[in-house]
Amino acid sequence: MIRIPFEELQGAIYLALLNAGMNEHDAGVCARVHAEATCDGVNSHGINRVARFVDYVRKGWVNLQGVPTPVKRFGAIEILDGNRGPGILNALSATERAMAIAAEHGVGIVALRNTTHWMRGGTYGWHAADRGYIAICWTNTESCMPGWGAKKPRVGNNPFVMAVPRDKGHIVLDMAMSQYSYGKLQATRLKDKNMPFPAGFDSEGKLTAEPGPIEASMRILPMGYWKGSGFAIMLDVLAAVLSEGLATNGIDAVQQGSCTGCSQVFILIDPRKLGGEAFTNEVADGVADYVNTSELAEDSHEVLYPGQSALRTRIEQRQQGVAVDDGIWADVLALAEQ
Repeated sequence: MIRIPFEELQGAIYLALLNAGMNEHDAGVCARVHAEATCDGVNSHGINRVARFVDYVRKGWVNLQGVPTPVKRFGAIEILDGNRGPGILNALSATERAMAIAAEHGVGIVALRNTTHWMRGGTYGWHAADRGYIAICWTNTESCMPGWGAKKPRVGNNPFVMAVPRDKGHIVLDMAMSQYSYGKLQATRLKDKNMPFPAGFDSEGKLTAEPGPIEASMRILPMGYWKGSGFAIMLDVLAAVLSEGLATNGIDAVQQGSCTGCSQVFILIDPRKLGGEAFTNEVADGVADYVNTSELAEDSHEVLYPGQSALRTRIEQRQQGVAVDDGIWADVLALAEQ
């Protein structure tokens, strides 16, 4: 691993995206999102995804001219078609639209169909919380996880995000339905490490914490076993029904990599229209402090609320440089210099 100054990291990604055919504005937004995800320690869905995104663009799987278009609206609910545009731009547009509806109705629900990979899902939770909104967002994916009791993948790991704004540091949950995402497996493998807990099954059906055999078998472990499997299935059904888009079996039929044609949901709530900003801060502060002051378990040195580690990593890496894999950095530089 090497450390790269944030501005240098963002600049290299920006040039790579420009060379892939993005316009200056879109490349700038996407480069910022990739760099911020990496700065927060989510390399798996930040810099590690740049080369794959460029590959998808060159294959025609991502439409650089695609922008969300309205399909229908009723009350506080709106459906958009993403037209296979860049997933980051589509998801930010959907988040902004849901916030605009929430500003009017208190809640805004935008369902986005026919879009592409949104990269780090937590981006949209942080984006909303920075603007004072509560967010609940999720996406479905292609099959990449076996349902509980199955051997072959027929369920997506369907990342799920929740965010609550807070002056002292937003509370933001960003998680896949698997114990670990494939991106996290890759990032850990690149460090020549094992996962801290069992992460899936190898080709012989044995639980393992070693990333490589799980990536090969595609038998990642659902979080909470059957509970994670059931949660993933429900998120898939809801995303497809609400967006009038594709469920996981439909995305599988597209056969264009990860998440091409996927469906997403963005639920934004304005707490200022409920208890108010001060009340939201009071509740969130109370929860965060209560969790942080828990009695520690054996071999534990702290208890964190969701998003606390990401914020800490962000501050540290802004000061010390962003840690990236040497090989991944070389790949991005090569794309930037083409």
